[in-house]
Amino acid sequence: MGFCLFGSVAIGARYALARGLAERVLIVDWDVHHGNGTQALVQDEPRIRFVSMHQSPWYPGTGDASEVGPHRTLVNLPMPPGLEPQRYVDELLRGVERATGHWSPDLVLVSSGFDSLRGDPLGGFTLDMAEVDLLTRALASRADAWCGGRIVSVLEGGYVPDRLGEASVVHMRALAGLP
Repeated sequence: MGFCLFGSVAIGARYALARGLAERVLIVDWDVHHGNGTQALVQDEPRIRFVSMHQSPWYPGTGDASEVGPHRTLVNLPMPPGLEPQRYVDELLRGVERATGHWSPDLVLVSSGFDSLRGDPLGGFTLDMAEVDLLTRALASRADAWCGGRIVSVLEGGYVPDRLGEASVVHMRALAGLP
């Protein structure tokens, strides 16, 4: 619907499944927009779980919490703008726990949307570098426990170049386990 020409993360998940590189894939998306393209590409595949935290109401107008998919593998977390950053962190991590309760992925894919940062002109989320670090380390730690640290991150958005660059560095350092 305008932001992505290809669903990179969904393509990666399906490739991993098709090539026998994984049997179960978790996709976590914290972009300020709902990952409607990813959802459409994975909702019919029961071996993929998709968690999307996104601003609502907001473009593209999809991602209601009731959208769980035919295999109940979707966890949509529509959130209002302007909350305290910890509320977003807590909600996303609760969503990940809901998606993985009695199910462990072999691979974790992250749609790292840095348009979720405070001050981004396309949304009203309030995450900052501390939350990028916290979320990344939380997912990397879970990936260590679930699948030997098999985690891949894809840059999805961010429209303030200086903050996008800073967040990317924070995120990569956290993925690498660096201070």
